[in-house]
Amino acid sequence: MDSSAVKTYLPWLVATALFMEQLDATVVNTAIPSIAASLGVTPLSLKSVVTSYILGLAVGIPVSGWMADRFGTRRVFLTAIGIFTCASVLCGLSVNAEMMTAARLLQGLGGAMMMPVGRLAIVRTFPKSELLGAMNFVIIPALIGPLLGPTVGGLMVHWTSWRAIFFINVPFGLIAMYLVWRHMPDYHGDERRPLDVLGLILFSTGTAILSWLLEIFGEHTLSGATMALLLVVSIALLGTYALHASRIKFPLLRLTLLKVRTFRISVVGGFVTRLGVGGLPFLLPLLYQLGLGLPAWQSGLLMMPSAAAAMGMKLIAPKVLARFGYRQVLVANTLCIGITIALFGQVGPSTPLAAIVCISLMQGFFNSLQFSSMNTLAYADIETRDSSMASTIASSFQQLSMSFGLAAGSLVTAWFLGRVPQTNQVLVTGALHHAFDFLAALTVVSAIIFWRLRREDGDSISRGREKATQAEPVAQQA
Repeated sequence: MDSSAVKTYLPWLVATALFMEQLDATVVNTAIPSIAASLGVTPLSLKSVVTSYILGLAVGIPVSGWMADRFGTRRVFLTAIGIFTCASVLCGLSVNAEMMTAARLLQGLGGAMMMPVGRLAIVRTFPKSELLGAMNFVIIPALIGPLLGPTVGGLMVHWTSWRAIFFINVPFGLIAMYLVWRHMPDYHGDERRPLDVLGLILFSTGTAILSWLLEIFGEHTLSGATMALLLVVSIALLGTYALHASRIKFPLLRLTLLKVRTFRISVVGGFVTRLGVGGLPFLLPLLYQLGLGLPAWQSGLLMMPSAAAAMGMKLIAPKVLARFGYRQVLVANTLCIGITIALFGQVGPSTPLAAIVCISLMQGFFNSLQFSSMNTLAYADIETRDSSMASTIASSFQQLSMSFGLAAGSLVTAWFLGRVPQTNQVLVTGALHHAFDFLAALTVVSAIIFWRLRREDGDSISRGREKATQAEPVAQQA
């Protein structure tokens, strides 16, 4: 297979698959009322349609690395897109809530294999000196998908049928499958390792329960005692997995990779950053619609500048990182993200739309630079043989951080709104401002984590300089 053709097509393949996944994950929320009316159920009873997709991701992501090592990246990625596309058709053909929930669970399982395996193929194909440009391109859909989802979903439901939301994935899926078969490299693991079945049960069950709890947090569908019990169970399962993984030769997720300093800082810093940033898709529509009194379609349009800025950022990110290095960029950029979130806390009915657009542009630009930097730094000191495991661990933590971020946004909003009547625009706006300020402060905290980076960290990616020695090698499993 021609390597130049692979390098040309692979980023597009992974970006397209990721865009399908990210758009689909958010576009359904807007269509829930229409789906409920069509299926003859209440909107609240369709919450399982959203949570089942999250559960599919939580269960499927941890095993994706093992599958790629065993069966090859091309076969697994092709199968993932096929499952996702077929499940989309089943969603569109659903005649009741049970069928829809089952199809969404299957869709989540397909989507779970896309990003870890796609990211692995990128890491194995491009040398570290070229990795930033490739990853920078691939990460854009992850940023614009959640922003476009509510707008696209609202327009499609308004002009067509909610079923079109799922059918639109079919042509993209078929084209992607053909291109994957033609141009996807087929990487296998360096050694044949058995599947850690017990680890899969412990970790997937723990993350699934935790993700589900975070998804329904604040909706009062369960009693406080029940939620507390489930939280304890999920933490116990994850703790048991950590103990189990330290005692076997081939764990599902080799957590000793976190001893690689740059990988650890990228994963932990990214987790904390997403706690603040993850609440924005939840808070901004509330600010625009309840605080400013704008209709839903105008609220959606105000999310677009951020997506445009995210796409424009990829043109200058490599130069910025090459000039200043990962440490300076991540510390300064994290502070800038916190400042822009705080600026949303100053937006009110008298704020000019031009000022809101400017803030949104800055937010998209800084977010895009942040995620491109964090996601590439993770592989700066990772050996090729560990890239599959690193991709799976990073994706698992990323999925959890997204759930935590949304939960943090809803919790903070509910705390400050309290019993404020949503018809009182002034009080609602003030409460939302406090929520933005809190998330801004939370985001700034992650700058402390990135401060622990060294000046030369990540130079193998941003400046093409390989380290002479590995300062903190990965401990070998017994």
